[in-house]
Amino acid sequence: MQNTKSNKRATEAVMSPEKNARDELKKIAKLKEPITYRALAKALKLVPPHTIHQLTITLEKLIEEDAESGHPLIASLVISKARGGLPAPGFFNCVERVGLVSPTSTSTEVEDFYNTEFDRAVSFWGA
Repeated sequence: MQNTKSNKRATEAVMSPEKNARDELKKIAKLKEPITYRALAKALKLVPPHTIHQLTITLEKLIEEDAESGHPLIASLVISKARGGLPAPGFFNCVERVGLVSPTSTSTEVEDFYNTEFDRAVSFWGA
């Protein structure tokens, strides 16, 4: 019976996109460098169609989990190649939705939040 429970947990871990993404992002945190959405999708072996959409859904779940637990946002390690080193707008929409950024924040305040959160995530998740 013990072996069956162990196998079930192993299967669930393999099937969890959030766990897979978190595990990969912990490796990235140790490098102290961001990763692009496309590179992370490739590392996670996501298959078309809509690989970036699949990834953003997973990252939003990670944001919700981290916000709820009070941990730095591991999703802050993922950036958009097209946005000059910042995450895509969905990241900022999600952090606003979970109450980490005010809807009335200026773009400078939001960028400062991101930079601080990136540093916190590297320190926490890369340890």
